[in-house]
Amino acid sequence: RRRASTSGAKPGHNSRKRALWIITVAALLLSIFLCIICFVVWMRRRRKGTEILHDQAAMNRPEEDALAWRLEQKSSEFILFDLSEILHATHNFSKENLLGQGGFGPVYKGQLPDGTEIAVKRLASHSGQGFTEFENEVELIAKLQHSNLVKLMGCCIKGEEKLLVYEYLPNKSLDFFIFDVSRTTLVDWNKRCVIIEGIAQGLLYLHKHSRLRIIHRDLKASNILLDLEMNPKISDFGLAKIFSSNDTQGSTKKVVGT
Repeated sequence: RRRASTSGAKPGHNSRKRALWIITVAALLLSIFLCIICFVVWMRRRRKGTEILHDQAAMNRPEEDALAWRLEQKSSEFILFDLSEILHATHNFSKENLLGQGGFGPVYKGQLPDGTEIAVKRLASHSGQGFTEFENEVELIAKLQHSNLVKLMGCCIKGEEKLLVYEYLPNKSLDFFIFDVSRTTLVDWNKRCVIIEGIAQGLLYLHKHSRLRIIHRDLKASNILLDLEMNPKISDFGLAKIFSSNDTQGSTKKVVGT
């Protein structure tokens, strides 16, 4: 009888022990859950505070430094060149390095220390294009990546100097060949068809497949540059109107450029 009563007490003892384990585990899980919530809230507040500090830091910078800082924050692939690098690459913007004259200033050929050739667009200080327009143009071109578009490598902002640094295309522009009798024979009809197709592919990307819908509005032979294999690349999007891809109201944002 004693053994029976002793063995009969074990189920109750086990039940209390099991309940204690359940309560302990539940309390532990609840503590972990609360810790996670507190950590998430802390991270959000910290991130918000960091953003406020960044904004305040940008406001306290000189205008050109603030612009450079904003561009650097928006794109890790974008190169911010030092003015001394550009001056050295273009031989202080020498006449021998002058490639042409754009709507907002001249374009110079340059060479970086590693041998990379570049085209530097030097925006004239009297062009009327301020820091906001400059930032808009840089942001616009940096977002567009296609084999038939001229690649923007980076920029330089220093005082009144606002410079855009592009890839260098050695065969100049399309008008150099088709409007000169002595050079028109250098581009046969097979190559012209390839050039036309490349231009069409670039426009299709701008109009349909890019993250923004772009209308060039200044497409002409002088804005079609040719690489070493005579493949076309469209340049100069400054007169474009940008349509947001999710914009159903047809509103536009105009970017002033070249």
